[in-house]
Amino acid sequence: MKQGLSLRVSQHLALTPQLQQSIRLLQLSTLELSQEVEQMLDENPFLELSQEEAPRDEFGPVQADAPVPEDDRETEQADYAPAQDDTRSIAAEPDAAVESEVPSWEGDGSTEVVPDDGEWGGEAPARKNNLGGDDEVDATDLARGQESLQAHLHRQALALRLSEEDRCALWFLIESLNDDGYLDEPLESLAAGLAPHDPEQQEELVHRFRVALGLLHSLEPTGVGARSLAECLSLQLKAMQGEADAPPPCATALRICAQPMELLARRDVKRLTQLCGDSDAQVRSAIGLITRLEPKPGRRFVDVERNIIVPDVLVTRVGRGPPRFRVQLNPDVMPRLRVHDVYAGAIKAHKGEGHQALQQRLQEARWFIKNIQQRFDTILRVSNAIVERQKNFFVHGELAMRPLVLREIADELGLHESTISRVTTAKYMATPYGTFELKYFFGSALGTETGGNASSTAVRALIRQFVASENLKKPLSDSQISDMLKEQGIECARRTVAKYREALRIAPANLRKAL
Repeated sequence: MKQGLSLRVSQHLALTPQLQQSIRLLQLSTLELSQEVEQMLDENPFLELSQEEAPRDEFGPVQADAPVPEDDRETEQADYAPAQDDTRSIAAEPDAAVESEVPSWEGDGSTEVVPDDGEWGGEAPARKNNLGGDDEVDATDLARGQESLQAHLHRQALALRLSEEDRCALWFLIESLNDDGYLDEPLESLAAGLAPHDPEQQEELVHRFRVALGLLHSLEPTGVGARSLAECLSLQLKAMQGEADAPPPCATALRICAQPMELLARRDVKRLTQLCGDSDAQVRSAIGLITRLEPKPGRRFVDVERNIIVPDVLVTRVGRGPPRFRVQLNPDVMPRLRVHDVYAGAIKAHKGEGHQALQQRLQEARWFIKNIQQRFDTILRVSNAIVERQKNFFVHGELAMRPLVLREIADELGLHESTISRVTTAKYMATPYGTFELKYFFGSALGTETGGNASSTAVRALIRQFVASENLKKPLSDSQISDMLKEQGIECARRTVAKYREALRIAPANLRKAL
């Protein structure tokens, strides 16, 4: 075998640390990005939050207007000119200071420039976090101020005259409740956890817990402290039975709750009639009463802060006449970061021991600001493309949603499909019809009789509409819904209808039947 030398030219993509950080920041949710920013602020001394008020229009537009009507063809399509396309240019000029680069839109067509005073990049000052005056209350603050289930029960327990032992036992049971208001562990297990090696003390604790459990059942909300669904429903029925205007089927409902819950879930009226010894009409009336009870007493006390969704993009209607919508980034989720001027100036003025390491930390801070700016820039570009493609949704609602796949947006913006997937995951858009994840606007296509396509999102909306207007005594089956869709010109098999119905959390026809 003969040895030799040869030259070969090839291209390959090198994932630099800056590029890896840019990709990672792009796929983070709002909460994860906030945690990442806090961690970087703790680790990098050259990075700081800006608290100053930013001058209006200092950094150009960060929002755009997109008209919705499809027949508006008088204006040209806006040309998007990004400062840097995608993340391939991140590795260029590592020692250069990073300035805020904001994309510019030209033209007065489907995307119109609207100035905004929001900015979040470079070393410039940023505006304050609040949008309104001091009197406005944030939803998160309201959530934090909500009373928890435990606090609600402890407040009621203060009105009870109890011994010190019973008070402590009641306090322990209250703290052992889950979010739904149920007591998951048996009393014996709770006692064994407090006195693992003393059987006599365990027996005493179980006795105290039984007394405390009876007290807990007398507190509001009714049904709290139950150890099963049957017990929870029975507690509510017994409280209802003690009232002067108690409904007649309370006794029958109590007997139903004493039977296996599977029969109630299946609404097996025939079997329940045999077990309870009541008439068919009484059992049906009792099941109707049970369905109006609260299966989770602690539902309204659950910390709603965990369920708050902060949108990344805001879409609002502007102007009069033909519908036009403004697409802008939510300023509340954009970090106000800048490089510490004093520290950066000290690095330039004094070059001594450790200068190289400090210079690297300074560059990391600049690249972090650059990557965050690029993240929001990409989210805004994708959001504008989605609004342009789904313009009918913002006028007529989800019934007018059109089929859309990630590749269409990727080809339009010159990005990779994986980049669009990262952008649309865990990112939310606030629209006139509610707040939706960006992935909501993408849907597969179903064939129609005319040869066109219908969005799966629109089909699900039709199914929900059919179910909402059905006769409760004769609910629509999946086959009937499939036939109704075919009458609308949409080819949708029965199995597909069942899949969409389950995705919408709509019960089958036999469980939707009114009693």
